[in-house]
Amino acid sequence: MSALEVYSRQGCHLCDLLVEELLPLVRGTLRVEVRDIDSRPEWLAKYDVRVPVVEYEDRLISEYPLDRRAISRLVDTLSPAARE
Repeated sequence: MSALEVYSRQGCHLCDLLVEELLPLVRGTLRVEVRDIDSRPEWLAKYDVRVPVVEYEDRLISEYPLDRRAISRLVDTLSPAARE
């Protein structure tokens, strides 16, 4: 199963909220990998004040607030093979 990457940081209530809203939208279709930007210098440099950020295959899908339409479009366009 393919994954969405959520760039986040510990203690970020907006990040927690976005993940909470995202999970039901992608359940059964995409995994959600939450990445702590403070764990890697390159992530920190790229996303520092922008978190939370949602990407799929290195493509920006959403920032806060969650773009539900963008997530729905992504889920709708995935082939059955990508869902496995």
